[in-house]
Amino acid sequence: MVILITGASHTGKTLLAQRMLEKYKYPYLSIDHLKMGLMRSGHTDLTPTSDDGDITEYLWPIVREMVKTAVENGQNLIVEGCYIPFAWSDDFEDNYLDHIRFYCLVMSEKYIRTHFADIRRFSNIIENRLDDGWCTLDNVLNDNAQYLTLAQSYNVNYILIDDEYDVDACL
Repeated sequence: MVILITGASHTGKTLLAQRMLEKYKYPYLSIDHLKMGLMRSGHTDLTPTSDDGDITEYLWPIVREMVKTAVENGQNLIVEGCYIPFAWSDDFEDNYLDHIRFYCLVMSEKYIRTHFADIRRFSNIIENRLDDGWCTLDNVLNDNAQYLTLAQSYNVNYILIDDEYDVDACL
């Protein structure tokens, strides 16, 4: 089984992947780690501040083929990151789709406004964000609203974090 986890920034994708690793013993791939490895090694001219669409366009073909390889080999894998396109399933034939699950994490406006201090406090729970100046109330609200709209328009599975964020409930 391959599990794809996407969502807005700061929604807990990496935390969920880590907890799934601990519970199910499935390895996980952080697309952010892949991104930074390719950028730091000089394999792309993209930078961490490049447009997310450009980064997705560059990374998704690599990630997609890694997913296919895992399915073909009967291996479990969790892939997490914000660079998974909402039309991801268009890139797979049915024999692959039977082995892939997709989830999008989205925080509601109410949750963000009520828990913004927690969102900031937990932003480094799994990985150390060296510069988290992006994490402002407006950015988090806008990013989550965009992800919710896309998840609904593409009719994909999404987990709406509205009252309380219980990552274990997502398992």
